[in-house]
Amino acid sequence: MSIKVPFLDLEVVNARFRAEIDEATLQVLHSGWYIRGEQCRLFEQEFSRYCQTPYCVGVGNGLDAIRLILEGYKCLKMIKEGDEVIVPANTYIASILAISQSGLTPVLCEPSAVSYNLDASQVERYITPRTKAILAVHLYGQLCPMDALRKVADKHNLLLIDDAAQAHGATLNNVRVGALADATAFSFYPSKNLGALGDAGAVTTTHLHLAEAVRTLANYGSQERYHNLYKGINSRLDELLAASLRVKLPYLDADNEQRRSIAQIYLRGIKHPDIQLPFIADFQAHVFHLFVIRTARRKELVQHLSHCGIQTQIHYPVPPHKQPAYSEWNEKSFPITELIHNEILSLPISPVLTLEQAEYVVQCINRF
Repeated sequence: MSIKVPFLDLEVVNARFRAEIDEATLQVLHSGWYIRGEQCRLFEQEFSRYCQTPYCVGVGNGLDAIRLILEGYKCLKMIKEGDEVIVPANTYIASILAISQSGLTPVLCEPSAVSYNLDASQVERYITPRTKAILAVHLYGQLCPMDALRKVADKHNLLLIDDAAQAHGATLNNVRVGALADATAFSFYPSKNLGALGDAGAVTTTHLHLAEAVRTLANYGSQERYHNLYKGINSRLDELLAASLRVKLPYLDADNEQRRSIAQIYLRGIKHPDIQLPFIADFQAHVFHLFVIRTARRKELVQHLSHCGIQTQIHYPVPPHKQPAYSEWNEKSFPITELIHNEILSLPISPVLTLEQAEYVVQCINRF
């Protein structure tokens, strides 16, 4: 028996909310206010409450969220041009682009070979007198060891920032991501655990002055119309996207629980000598944006699963230091990062994937 298993069917994901989104869209249409209006204000309140943090600023996308945090700290004179920011070498390139675009220096750090996230003991090796911040990236939905990273940051008087683009709803000691660092960047790209109907993002923080700086920078550097305090950018969460996010936010925890159900099937069922399953530090805290296995036979496995009607993806095939965009790093060697990028494979996982489909994926992998 062959079952079609798409990697992610966004039409099906969003069809569950169609009536509510239609109603919310009409409300925005009839309001006559389409940028930074009531829907954006309410979403910021609701998301900050969800994340257990006092401040949230809606922005245009996840890349801008990171960049605005860094630019905000520059406006507050807490970092300056050329300062170093430690970032995992195996992250998606957006985390690193934001550092470069802010006039700061990315310092690539090898991740843990077990969790693929930052290892606090490794981070300390990369700290220099120019280091001013650590940018933790919660890959695949599993949180970095934020308690340990906080100790390192406090010891060296560094800012601790996190990229939570893949970790909406994840928790550490019952505290949600968004309240675990000095500032947190979120992406609401459509495929995320909390996905908008287009590009969108947000910054959460416990620091009022940073929130004010981010909001101002994202509005051309302006707090008052036609008066510009900073050299800002245009990165604002529009009303239609905010409205769709308000519809979907109350369902996020249930969707994450469905992701855990799929992950549990994979973890219990996949038994193959050539497949390495992910290490899960805390199953209930993980939100499984992706379910990532490793195999030295990746190309063969992709072909086998494709023949079975199962779509897979690679997150990510080429590490940032091997990209043409960062040609100055192309000769650098990060063995753990390179091994991860050469062997990882993402299996289908989403809130609309059925348990039957997940069991079929397991059967096909075990027949490989």
